Amino acid sequence: MILYEASSLSNTAQQTHSIEPITSVTLEQKSMSKINIEFTLFSAFYSPLISTMTGGFLKEEGLDFEFTVSAPGVTAITALDDGSADVVQSTLSQGFNTLNKGDLPKCVHFAQINEMDGFFLTSREKDPNFSWDKLEGAEVLVHHGGQPMTMFKYACFKAGINMNKIKIIDAGNAGEMDKAYRAGIGQFIHQQGPAPQQLEADGVGHVVTALGPLIGACGFSSLAARPEWLKSEEAKAFTRAYIKTRNYMNDASAAEIAAAEKPLFPSIDEAVLANCIHTYQNMGVWTRHIDITDDGYNAMLDIFEYDGMLKTRYAYDQVCARPPAV
Repeated sequence: MILYEASSLSNTAQQTHSIEPITSVTLEQKSMSKINIEFTLFSAFYSPLISTMTGGFLKEEGLDFEFTVSAPGVTAITALDDGSADVVQSTLSQGFNTLNKGDLPKCVHFAQINEMDGFFLTSREKDPNFSWDKLEGAEVLVHHGGQPMTMFKYACFKAGINMNKIKIIDAGNAGEMDKAYRAGIGQFIHQQGPAPQQLEADGVGHVVTALGPLIGACGFSSLAARPEWLKSEEAKAFTRAYIKTRNYMNDASAAEIAAAEKPLFPSIDEAVLANCIHTYQNMGVWTRHIDITDDGYNAMLDIFEYDGMLKTRYAYDQVCARPPAV
């Protein structure tokens, strides 16, 4: 576990240009209480949650915090189940998976993080005229986590290509995929930012497309918590901070957001991080509202139904709840 004091966040770490994230950070503030946050994946795509911390919004609401990142292949929902986290970055599909097993979820998804897929495709060569049919017959390193793979399948469907004609490579977790591509494996790679933007800056590849605009708006990722915690004063304080952060993500420049987040991305160039955040801002992945909308929820049902990953179309309130009233 790597720990940082708040004052240490301005320090610049040596850059190695790998994408291994730090796994735990504690920032001590003088406040009423502390909350524990866990990420399933740690990337700039989840900046609305990251910036609650780095932008000082949790501190403004009187909250100390610690965050951790789940081990590869482990969902942060397990941290809610064992009580080690109060709020986690997750996906609606975790609720679908639990219901598919005949169990009732112990947690609810109460706020959205991203309303669009945040993965990119990077090619070895520049290709301003990229089209998805160029993947047919090519070797592609695809993120094999449950939801990323389902979204990739749906993107292929939307693009009208035969996914069975793609030579899909499973190179492991996000960090292992990045290392494999840098070692010359594969013609394309499927990653969340800022990893593909760093590959481009390092001359390893060129980002050719984003999946989000092709797939369209959907409830891609969300915040989850236990129902009893959502009734607490800490949950209300967190929600106030998160509302402020959503506006900040739309009003602040990418450079400002990146400068604050940079200590948590020691292996990523600050200019690359800013470029990635700017791209996400332009894509519209971080809307101002925090609710998981009915449309976003239903879009995720459509996507998982297409992949045969649903036993039935579960009702909104079986998986989601509205944010705490503040």
